[in-house]
Parts: sequence; structure tokens; C-alpha cells
Amino acid sequence: MAQGTKIFFDALAALPDDELDQPTALDGWTGKHLLAHVAANADALVNLTRWARTGEETPMYSSPEQRDADIEAGTRRPTAELRVWAAQAAAALDARLAELNEKQWTHRVRTAQGRMVPAEEIPWMRAREVMVHAADLGAGVGFDDLPSDFLAALIDDIAAKRSGGGGPALMLAARDQKCTWAVTVTGTGTGTGTGTGEPILLTGTVAGLAAYLSGRAADGVTGSGGQPAPELPRWL
Repeated sequence: MAQGTKIFFDALAALPDDELDQPTALDGWTGKHLLAHVAANADALVNLTRWARTGEETPMYSSPEQRDADIEAGTRRPTAELRVWAAQAAAALDARLAELNEKQWTHRVRTAQGRMVPAEEIPWMRAREVMVHAADLGAGVGFDDLPSDFLAALIDDIAAKRSGGGGPALMLAARDQKCTWAVTVTGTGTGTGTGTGEPILLTGTVAGLAAYLSGRAADGVTGSGGQPAPELPRWL
């Protein structure tokens, strides 16, 4: 989480204010949308640390609609103010996590997707946000620049979340590491856990596979015979 925070804010510092008004690779979002989201995400995770510490249910967001409205409102703030909000929110999250004791880390809290998880998952949730969105900023950081152990953990996470969902069954093989991952789906097919057909074999670098699974460009990720990778539904 600390490493991802540094990567994100170093990338942000290299980005002029006027470029934050430009579209990003995320459909419909400018850099200011992205920055408002990252700031609001830290505030939301502070809510979960409060829940873990006090036992009082404190959801990340009051509703999905309110989350979206808060991000839109953030884009109307001056860019300098947005930068301060993001930095202060990140620092507040660090401080609140440092206050949790051993027992409180095991208390279960609910993610924005409705999963009940122990509070010890909060740092991973934040690391995922800052690492991935550092690549989304368009400030010269790509998935290739993210730590390889983070990328492998991200693929583990997304493959597990996509399994059993509405997307295709996949077998992912990394060309630059001796690693494979499976995305299984439920269905009525004869193959155990593979829905109505055999898994689609895809190969790529670990960075490319992580980008593809997270809904970013599928550069360098191909199927058998160089076939393009199939489109995937959202995972978060």
C-alpha cells in the first residue's frame, strides 16, 4: 500500500494541472474524476477502519449513487484543492490503519461490492486502487512499471472474482513468468466449472494479463493462433 501510494503521487506530481482536465483511458472520466475517486476511496476506507475499531457499522459509501455524485462534485473543485484532498485523505488512512490493534484487524467489514472481509484486507484494497490508477493517470506509468509481485497478486484477486461470473472461462499463461491462472464460470456445460465450453487459453506478460483482466487494453494478450482476447464484463 505504501509503495503504491508513492507510485501514484509521484505520477500525479509529474502531471500538470491542465492535463487533469483531459480524458483518461477510463470511459467518461477525466484526470480530475480519477483523482476525486482516489481521494474519496481513501475516505471510504477510513470508514471501514472506524467500523473495525469501534464495531459500529460504517459503510464505505452511503450508496452507489452518492459515491458517483461525490466524484462528480470533486471534479468541480479547483485542481490544487483536489490534490490536497487526495494527499490528506491518503495520510488520514495511514494514520487510522496504524491505530488498529491485533484483534481489530480481524473484525469483518463490508466492501462496496457487499463482500464481508476482515479489516486486514483494507491495505490490499487501497494498494489495488493506487497502483492501478497510477497507470490510468496517463503520466508515463504503465502496468509494466508496477511491481511484479503486485501484478501477480492482482491477477490472483481478479481471477477469483471473475470466476463464477458472467464472463468467459479462461486459462491465462504468463510468457515472462512460470505462472498460470484460471477463470472458471458456472453453467450447464459438461466441463467442470467451465460453463458451456472449454476455457480460452490466453498468453501475455504478467503486466499485460493484469491490465487485460482489470478491463484495460489487451495489448500483447492473445489467444491460440494470435486470436484477440475476448471482451470482459466489469469486475468491480
